[in-house]
Amino acid sequence: MSTPLYQLMPELDMQEMGFIQGLTKNYSEQQLVNFANMYRLRRRDPQIILLTALAGFIGVAGIHRFMINQIGMGILYLLTGGLCLIGTIVDLVNHRQLALEYNVQVANEVARLINQMPA
Repeated sequence: MSTPLYQLMPELDMQEMGFIQGLTKNYSEQQLVNFANMYRLRRRDPQIILLTALAGFIGVAGIHRFMINQIGMGILYLLTGGLCLIGTIVDLVNHRQLALEYNVQVANEVARLINQMPA
């Protein structure tokens, strides 16, 4: 009997869980465990994105953009003070979406790696 995904990764929210379930629906139990272990190491928690975006108000804007591999935007935020704080405020509101977009990209990369592994 296969271990349910929500037991392997209880930290996922419903939207992310739905995407991951669709991505891993044909995985064996071992592949699912491997996926969960690799994905957990690479994903970004939305709360961490929120906290690092809040750091933009104390003068270190853009850290959250570096964390989600948006290096160009991170440099732009750093040099412009979070686009005069407007970009930082927008990112505070949209921190869950920023994290989800990054995590979807990471999940696809991990799934590609799992599919290349011998069964």
